[in-house]
Amino acid sequence: MLPESSDMQEGGQAAADARDLVKAYHHRTKHRFERYAAGPETLDWDEQPAAFRHFEGAQRILLPLADASLPGALGAALSRPFGSVALPHPPVKVDLASIGAFLHLTLGITAWKRFGPDRWAVRANPSSGNLHPAEAYLISAGVAGLADGVYHYDPEHHMLECRARYIGQSGLAPGLHIALASVMWREAWKYGERAFRYCQLDTGHAMGALRYAAAALGWQLVAHPEIDQDVLGTALGLDRLQDFPARRIQETELEETEILMCLGSADFPAQPPEARALLAASSGALWMGQASAIDLHPMYRWPVIGEIARLTRDAMPQARRQIGLPLPHPGACSGEGATFASLALTRRSAQHFDPASQMSRQDFLHIMGRLMPTDFAPWDVLPAIWDMDLVVFVHRVETLGSGVYLLSRGEPANGLRRRIETHHVLSPVPGLPPGLHLARIEALEAPALQRLARSLHCHQDIAAHAHFALGMLCPFEDALGASPAAYRELHRQAGLLGQVLYLEAEALGLRGTGIGCYFDDAVHELLGLEDSAWQSMYHFTVGKPRVDARIETLAAYAERAEYATAPLPAGEADNLAGMATLSAQGDPS
Repeated sequence: MLPESSDMQEGGQAAADARDLVKAYHHRTKHRFERYAAGPETLDWDEQPAAFRHFEGAQRILLPLADASLPGALGAALSRPFGSVALPHPPVKVDLASIGAFLHLTLGITAWKRFGPDRWAVRANPSSGNLHPAEAYLISAGVAGLADGVYHYDPEHHMLECRARYIGQSGLAPGLHIALASVMWREAWKYGERAFRYCQLDTGHAMGALRYAAAALGWQLVAHPEIDQDVLGTALGLDRLQDFPARRIQETELEETEILMCLGSADFPAQPPEARALLAASSGALWMGQASAIDLHPMYRWPVIGEIARLTRDAMPQARRQIGLPLPHPGACSGEGATFASLALTRRSAQHFDPASQMSRQDFLHIMGRLMPTDFAPWDVLPAIWDMDLVVFVHRVETLGSGVYLLSRGEPANGLRRRIETHHVLSPVPGLPPGLHLARIEALEAPALQRLARSLHCHQDIAAHAHFALGMLCPFEDALGASPAAYRELHRQAGLLGQVLYLEAEALGLRGTGIGCYFDDAVHELLGLEDSAWQSMYHFTVGKPRVDARIETLAAYAERAEYATAPLPAGEADNLAGMATLSAQGDPS
């Protein structure tokens, strides 16, 4: 068990001790048949955390939406087929129009849903429980139409909020940088101690969404985990506690710094800013805005979440392993021709699957091929690639018998397969494309497999009614041996895998759903894994959705015009007294 918070705060923890504590957290937060991970005993849905954060008093800039009908290079980029999005493309100019499209397709609202008196937003990036802990910030220097400074993205109104305006010469090289942070309380409110895991999965989903959109626009997007999180937090203003007031508990309002990504285009390279320059620009900036409240009446506290966040904050050196696999040919499949923009704006998480439908073998193998890592988008946004193999519960795929399968995404002789072969005789699947290593672990009749999948996934029908469900297993001990911070990286890689599955399913006219609730060790026991060398990070299902016709779909930004304001000028420095007065008065009308 993890020690109490006061014990963990005593200095001098060696790296080995930190790894042990991270392992203890992981095992402590597993779901088990006899008990679920510690979480709230009741939920007050009328008092759930705010889904959107705003900074009152910050200057707001209304962003254009993604529109494939636009003339010119931006419209052409938004019309590119999804199957070719990872191929090299001429870069679109970085300006407010392309930034608006980029953020709309990745983190923006794509629709509102309404059922009776309830109304909720659907976004381009998925999230555990639709709680959306991820917040996004831009650091701008020398970007056309955008003054140098720090901006918070407001997805509710599709705006940028200027948190800090750099005064004079910032010292930063020209560039546009995207940073992600997590409001961990949004997940903890519902999921308790396991929430840290879900925040990291959501970060991976968001990184994948951002990389896909960047690729469609011809941009690079490179993550830089070597940027110290304390430095990044200061640069984003996340350590300005006076800007994040709390009525009861401070941690409900704070944001956890996650990762900095640098955009590369014809306008500037994807180079990280220097830490000294970031701190100097931050200290000399005019800061604006106060964060809106996330939860005024929290009922529980989960101190272990803050402790595991602290233990995994070490900056990781960029040590990306070159994969060397070629970009898979788009191939012929039922979704050929769908554009990335259309898929990003219509992606949904399935709630129910049709248990009678069947998937073609061709489409199944197409998705399996797309899950193999390459040196291209979206995989190249990951700072490091770990051998994450997939255990696949195949229910209804043409010519492929129902049962449990293993997809080896790395070298089969060195990965999970070698461990499983000590307990199971694996049967290779014949007729596979080159480089696709799929083998059957166990054949099961359909009813037995449905019972098994349902049972392992917290008794959820969606895992039994899908075309297939899968679990993502990673070399847990090896990764933590490199750094405790790898715990975040493993979840993010799993989240990115989920993002690939979401979009590939949509392209085939299917739908996916991430599953965070599964019985961790029961999955390991099924495979004969007796230690923690390999651990399950995330599960996912793909199938033919059953859509509830009672739920209305409403336009995403039908009323946003009333929030429009003039953008900050990017030319001469503003009158500081006037800017300070504007900050004190609140939002301009």
